[in-house]
Amino acid sequence: MDKPTKILIVDDDDLVRGMYVNVFKRNGFEVEEAIDGVEGLDKTTKSMPDVIFTGIIMPRMDGFAMVEALKKNIATSSIPVIISSHMGREDDRKRATELGVADFITRDMCTPNEAVERVKTALHMVEYRLKFNFNELDAIKLAQDMHFNEKMQCNSCLGDAVLSLHLRDAQSHEFSAKFVCSKCGKEQD
Repeated sequence: MDKPTKILIVDDDDLVRGMYVNVFKRNGFEVEEAIDGVEGLDKTTKSMPDVIFTGIIMPRMDGFAMVEALKKNIATSSIPVIISSHMGREDDRKRATELGVADFITRDMCTPNEAVERVKTALHMVEYRLKFNFNELDAIKLAQDMHFNEKMQCNSCLGDAVLSLHLRDAQSHEFSAKFVCSKCGKEQD
């Protein structure tokens, strides 16, 4: 079984932080919390989350200063950061982009469930499964080239072989692809 994705949620507003903690837990994430950038940095270096979801305006250290500190540390520089802004100012969006954050979310324009999907996209966790009609276009040739039977069935259980696409970069429309069985889940060789 895969281990859950670990997310650190950094926000000084208890209600906002609690809302995101609950929605990410419901979606299978392992969640850790911090109340500001100082605590966020400390928890990041100790637990090395897979992704950080942070607000901007906080006491002691704001979200931007935290991101700058994370980028300066080789151990934390590649952890994706998603900034959640309650204001959505263009200057903040520009600064976030300059700092190399994975995404910038304006809280009023994005539901908590949409925020989860945006985090999954940033982590390349978005998957689409496409089924082929073996009578259409080049499906038979593809089946032959991939050593499937002509009905595009799994080599193990004869379930439908489907194309699994993982979104790598939404901006450039880049995906990674592999064939998997819709029945047994096995990756097709």
